Order: sequence, then structure tokens, then C-alpha cells
Amino acid sequence: MTKQEEKTPYTFNDLVNVMKALRTPETGCPWDLEQDFDSIAPYTIEEAYEVEDAIKRKDFENLREELGDLLFQPIFHAQMASEDNLFNIYDIIHDVTDKMITRHPHVFGNATAQTGADVDQIWDAQKSKEKGRNNQDSILDDVPRAFPALLRAQKLQKKVAKVGFEWPDISGVIAKLDEELDELKQARHSGDAAHHAEEIGDVFFVLVNYARMHGLNAEEIMRAANDKFERRFRAVENAVKVDENKALKDCTLEELEAQWQAVKKAEKKAKA
Repeated sequence: MTKQEEKTPYTFNDLVNVMKALRTPETGCPWDLEQDFDSIAPYTIEEAYEVEDAIKRKDFENLREELGDLLFQPIFHAQMASEDNLFNIYDIIHDVTDKMITRHPHVFGNATAQTGADVDQIWDAQKSKEKGRNNQDSILDDVPRAFPALLRAQKLQKKVAKVGFEWPDISGVIAKLDEELDELKQARHSGDAAHHAEEIGDVFFVLVNYARMHGLNAEEIMRAANDKFERRFRAVENAVKVDENKALKDCTLEELEAQWQAVKKAEKKAKA
């Protein structure tokens, strides 16, 4: 490629201007013009998950693309906000830059931090000062309701644990789990669907607490469980098609269970 054929790299401002063009009345894109904060929010979440998926797969070419898609999301939101004279993308950049400087006084100020734990304490202390200025009613106010349920449960538990609302040791959580399982069994036969659902939620909540107290991430644990189930069932599907030359719908539960157990056995043998 000659120098004449080389393309000048686009800049951040170019992307901002593309977004402005897409939202320009009369000449913009009809779909983009129809959107609002609520309609775009699911896409923002979806793009974040796609970034994580690329990271998990270590597909860095795809990661580059997905990070671009994610970058476009705050620009989209900022453009809509600027149209209503709320804020613009440069306000966002200013605010987050100021926040990062303020919350890292061990880098940009006189504080010292030797470990990650030290940094966590500094971060939380500074965040508390900021929240105090914002007249926060509860320490739980900054745990977003839109978080995935398991993640939100773990965040809530972590918050209250920091102020002493915590089991002294893991035995308390295990006892609570036994209690909630007993209540779930009773609710199952109560005929009250809402109460049954509530007790299922209580069991989930205690299990998240159990994971947290072991230093584990409940969301990651559930994702791994999903991946394991999917991997094993795909193996069952393949075995049914290849070994038995049958469709899944033509198999009995006993046949599928036998294949499932065979897959589990093969996995354990491979790990040994």
C-alpha cells in the first residue's frame, strides 16, 4: 500500500461526529432517531457482555471490535443527553477523569498504598466522602437495581458486611442454608405460589453469601455451571446422533440419562 492509499486513522471526535450525523433530524438514520435512553440501555448491557465473552475466549481480534461497539454506547447516550441540554460526552470525560484522580490520592496526591487492600480502603473512604456530599440515605443506595440478580445480591452483602452485619464464620451461613431449605420444603406444599417463590429467592441469597464468604463470585460460579451443563448436553446430543443415529425427541429419559452419565464419567476420567 502506498502512502497515498493509506487511510488516516479516525479519531475520537470523528466518532462523536458520526453519532451527531446519525441523530440529525431530516438527514440522520431513522432507527437512531427513534431511540431514547430506555431503548438503548439493553444494547449497552449487551455490548458489555460481548466484551466479556471475547475476553473469556481470548479472541483479541474480536475484543477490539467489541470494545469499539461498547465505546459507541456512551457516545450514543451522551448525544441524546446533549440534545436535551443535560450533558455531553466531554462532560462525561471530565467527570470520570476528575473521579479517577480524586480516588487515587496515592498516585496523584500524598496518600500511600502498598497493597491492593490499601487501595480498596482509600477508594471506599473517598467514595464515602463523595456520597456524603450527595446526601446518601443508605449505604445501599449506590448498588444499582439493574445489576444481574446474583451480582446485586453479592454487592448488597458486601456492603452490609463492611459495617458488621455479617456472620462471624461460615458455619452461620451453613446453618442459615439448612433453615432456608427446610422453609422451602414447607412452602412447596403450601399452595401459595408467591410464598414458594420467596423461599426459593431466600435460598439463592444464602448461597450467594456462602460463595462470597469463600471469596468466590456467584455470577461467575453460575456462568461456569451453565457452561458445564451446555458442554455436557452438547456431548449428549452428539452421542445420540453419532452413536445411536437417533433424534433427541426419539430418546427416552432413561437413554438420555445414560448418555449424560457417560459424558460425566468421560470428563472425570480426562481430568484424572
